[in-house]
Order: sequence, then C-alpha cells, then structure tokens
Amino acid sequence: MKIIKVVAAVITSTGKSGEPIIFATQRGYGEFKGGWEFPGGKIEKGETPQEALKREIMEELDTEITVGELIKTIEYDYPAFHLSMDCFWCEIIKGDLVLKEHEAAKWLDKETLNSVEWLPADVELIGKIYEKLS
Repeated sequence: MKIIKVVAAVITSTGKSGEPIIFATQRGYGEFKGGWEFPGGKIEKGETPQEALKREIMEELDTEITVGELIKTIEYDYPAFHLSMDCFWCEIIKGDLVLKEHEAAKWLDKETLNSVEWLPADVELIGKIYEKLS
C-alpha cells in the first residue's frame, strides 16, 4: 500500500471571551472535498516536518506560523493509501489566514469542536485537542 507522509498544523489562538480556540479548514479539492481537517500537506524531500509545515501554511493560508510541540503522529489506512501524519501545535506569527485552497474555515472552541465533519484521520486528534481546550 502506498504511504503518504504529511504534516498538520493545529493552530491555536484565544477567542473573544479569552477561551482557547483552534483553526479548522474545509477541503476545497480532491477525493475528500468538503471534509474538515487541520491545514498542512506533504513533506518534500530534504525537509523536516516543521519546515514542511511552515511552507505549507504559507502556501495555503498566506500566514507565517511557529511550530511547537508534536501532538501525535497519526497512522491511518484509507482505502487507497496509508497516511502518516505528524500533527503539531502551532501559533500565528504574521498573516490573516487567507484561504487559497480551502472551501471554508472556522475557529472552534471545546463546545464547537465536534460541530464539523472531520476527515477520518483527523478525528483521531480530537480527544487530545479537547483536553488542551478544556
């Protein structure tokens, strides 16, 4: 089975009431169009996961981020490929999260975390994120 190695950014911020929030994006293309995910993408040859994540977020969202601690590496079997996804806590340094490839985006808090239809691999992160938001 083909293995695809990717990185994902769990971008955190603070909401209007001071509550912790995270940024989620809705895929605008491909087989999983319409599903919700954490932004990121493939690691290119010679890149570290952190370098790949910074590049992908700049390309997809026109935003500069800091990449923090690894949350989890998710290993997930989709029907056509195996996904290995390194997921990191991230924060915005500069930029306005401009959607270049995604259909939509939302800031979610712990009450709204499950209000979107997460892609299957991303679902595996929700428990850890809920803990962080609590």
